[in-house]
Amino acid sequence: MQTSEPDFGGRLAIDSYGPGFFRVGGAVRRGPLLIRAETALPWHGLDDLAPLTELAGLVDVLLIGMGAGMAYLPKRLTAALDPLGILCEPMTTPSAARTYNVLLSDGRRVAAALIPMPEA
Repeated sequence: MQTSEPDFGGRLAIDSYGPGFFRVGGAVRRGPLLIRAETALPWHGLDDLAPLTELAGLVDVLLIGMGAGMAYLPKRLTAALDPLGILCEPMTTPSAARTYNVLLSDGRRVAAALIPMPEA
C-alpha cells in the first residue's frame, strides 16, 4: 500500500505533542494552546472564552482537547459558542491533535483548543 505525506498548504499543523507541550511549525509551545491554520496562541483553558468567541465566522468546528481523558464541556462554554455557529467537539488531546491535522489537510475551517497531556 502506498502512502503519501499530508499537504497542509503552508498552514500550521501540529507536528507532535508530549507532556506539557506541543510542537507546531517546528517550535515548541508549552501549556494550553489555541491553534488554527494561520496562528497558534497561548490559551488559558476552559474558562478562557474570549479567544474562542473570536473564532466566529473563521472556523466551522472547534476541537477541544481535554487532556488525557474525556470530559463534558462546561455549559458556559457551549452556551457562549453555540449562538456563534461554532460547533465544539470535545475529545482527548491526542485525538484532537490528529483530527485537527486531518481536517486541516482536507482544507476545512478548523481550530483546536488543546489542554496538554499531563507531565509525569
